[in-house]
Amino acid sequence: MTAAPTVPATTVHSWQPPTGILPRGTLLVLPGRGEHGGTYERFGRRLAADGYVVHALDTVPEHTAREVLTKVAAAAGERPAAPIVLIGSDTGALQALHAAADTDAPLAPAGLILAGTAPTTDGSAPATGATGDDETTDWEAELAARTACPTHRERITEDREFVRGRLFGPVPAHLLPDTRPDLPVLVLHGEADPISPLEQARGLAERLPHATLGVLREGVHDVLNDATHRTTAATIVLWLERLRADREMSPLLTLETGAHPAHS
Repeated sequence: MTAAPTVPATTVHSWQPPTGILPRGTLLVLPGRGEHGGTYERFGRRLAADGYVVHALDTVPEHTAREVLTKVAAAAGERPAAPIVLIGSDTGALQALHAAADTDAPLAPAGLILAGTAPTTDGSAPATGATGDDETTDWEAELAARTACPTHRERITEDREFVRGRLFGPVPAHLLPDTRPDLPVLVLHGEADPISPLEQARGLAERLPHATLGVLREGVHDVLNDATHRTTAATIVLWLERLRADREMSPLLTLETGAHPAHS
């Protein structure tokens, strides 16, 4: 019998809930172009503080859906805390969509969070004003497209594992076909994203059977690491808590505004 092909191991960056807190779910983060799992340390620590186990993988856009699923299952371990949610940014969002559509997956997610989904029209990012003649100018253009958060800008600028310029490259062809998994999905997108137009995210949310769209005001591409990262993380926690309580995503809390009746 011929042995099944093995998938090379992928580095996993993990963050656990505080001691004494039972895990409320397992989140598996798929990075985008140029990124790696360690790029999501701040995000991972924040979500872990709210009781979620977070694993960020060093996957790359060229990995197929089955390769991604194999790596996700290995990272999650034998008994991951439910619900299991794939979180993808940029091309990682497309990988999450395709992985969730695989009906023979070794691990089935309960939901998806898609952040700054990479463009799927012509497979390339729009022009940003960078000419490629000056490395510093190119990097400043990429930083402007990625995030307005000064802390994150400094981190990725100093990160030797971060691959500059990949954000403006083509999206692999195997990620371009449309797929519509029948799962609860939270689509998060920057209002001013120069890489993926907001209308693309709106169209994606409309096509998915159970999607909620969150638009980050003045946000750019890397919404999980943008200036509004605290609001984004809080929104994700609220969505996860609804998913834990009810797959139909019924509201757990309703905010009411308006005048209160006078008491006599």
